[in-house]
Amino acid sequence: MDNKWKNIKNGTDIRGVVVENDNRALNITNNMVSSIAKSFAVLLSRKKNKNLKKLKISIGMDSRITSEKIKEVLVNEIQKLGCSVIECGMCSTPAMFMSTVFEDYKVDGAIEITASHLPYYYNGLKFFTNKGGFEGEDITELLEIADKAEFPQCNDLGSKIKKNLMEEYSSFLVHKITDGINDPNNKNQPLKGFKIVVDAGNGVGGFYVEKVLNKLGADTSGSQFTEPDGMFPNHIPNPEKKEAMDAIKEAVLKNKADLGIIFDTDVDRAAVVDNTGEEINRNVLIALTSAIVLEEHPGSIIVTDSVTSNGLKKFIEKHGGIHHRFKRGYRNVINEAIRFNEENKECYFAIETSGHAALKENYFLDDGAYLVSKILIKMAKLKNESDKKLQDLISDLEIPYESTEYRIKINCEQFKDYGLDVLEDLKEYVKGIEGWTIEPKNYEGVRVNLNKDNGDGWFLMRLSLHEPVMPLNIESDTEGGISIIVSKLVRFLEKYDKLDFSSMK
Repeated sequence: MDNKWKNIKNGTDIRGVVVENDNRALNITNNMVSSIAKSFAVLLSRKKNKNLKKLKISIGMDSRITSEKIKEVLVNEIQKLGCSVIECGMCSTPAMFMSTVFEDYKVDGAIEITASHLPYYYNGLKFFTNKGGFEGEDITELLEIADKAEFPQCNDLGSKIKKNLMEEYSSFLVHKITDGINDPNNKNQPLKGFKIVVDAGNGVGGFYVEKVLNKLGADTSGSQFTEPDGMFPNHIPNPEKKEAMDAIKEAVLKNKADLGIIFDTDVDRAAVVDNTGEEINRNVLIALTSAIVLEEHPGSIIVTDSVTSNGLKKFIEKHGGIHHRFKRGYRNVINEAIRFNEENKECYFAIETSGHAALKENYFLDDGAYLVSKILIKMAKLKNESDKKLQDLISDLEIPYESTEYRIKINCEQFKDYGLDVLEDLKEYVKGIEGWTIEPKNYEGVRVNLNKDNGDGWFLMRLSLHEPVMPLNIESDTEGGISIIVSKLVRFLEKYDKLDFSSMK
């Protein structure tokens, strides 16, 4: 397969640069999009064992400045193969999956045009069937088809219709919330009396204000950046970024809101901020949702990625759950949860620390709006039944005194082999450090537990999934603990001339 195709594979989707800019070279052209469109139809025909003329494909997009043009190419090329197309307009990624299951759609496959939280000059494609999102091997097969460029000819143009998928998806969420709160005094507007502000970062998430919260009676004045703008003029829509979280915190405090909600560009991730301006994100978001899930499903396995804290593990176990700390990558945690259920081991929740959260009750779909809806249900029920707040659910979560992440660059072509050698050497180095022990149950990188006198916490060094980088996550329960850990790690790293760990010095 030609490198031009390999370079745009991003795990389980396709991403690349589509706008000329000063930072990155263009690597996705209209001709490539054309080939990808036809390849998806061909691959879908194989998967569904259906003639191309009988396939029905939905297409939606995020707010990026190039999404409309890409959509036109996709629609035209898929129609030329005889497939029927449903144009869904501006949509969230989770809504596009739902077009494979909603009765009025029931498409064979769906495409969302998005590059998630990346800068404006990127764009990409995510693919779905009713089995869920494409896996990495599906993307590889699709790109191999594109590389060969041997596409069938069709004399009949497929049909095309436009439908407002976000109306149906929003209605689905509204019913989920009203049924979940089940307030006999206010059945249709159960969020009346709550002030909730949303920061959509000029991505797709603004729909949640008008089509969901307002219909449920919430006061949403003070919501910000809800108008789609693919240049993202206010901040990149990414709950992992400090700038984005600071913006929603400020909005909550300024408007004296009960809750703040922030979405990423295509709404497959979200985070919230409580009424005091404290962010409920990463480990805290996992704890909050785990508490809700474990009330409904006692004893459930909770699957997380590898960088979750020791305090979170204690929290989940204290609340009657089983914490399974797995690998980074949202498809990894979702697939691990699905595997448990196939083995008749009950697992109702999987989440990556970045905010990709998937619930068994919702097709194990990573859906930021559904996650937030679940939290809103609990917030309203706590208020109605016991005059409590969300914070009361996580009051016993142990928060580390210090935490940080370093990203150590690997400056060589064979960066994966080099990084793996470093990790093997690290295992030996740890054996010689008093008070350091390797975590025996670990699925990624090297995770080390540190006793009170030698760092009082843990660290995890691993290889990035996609970049020549070794992320290093560290937590300590003691002031100055991280500096103790770092000083010992720097001594180890100094012998590797291909590593740039200058930020640790």
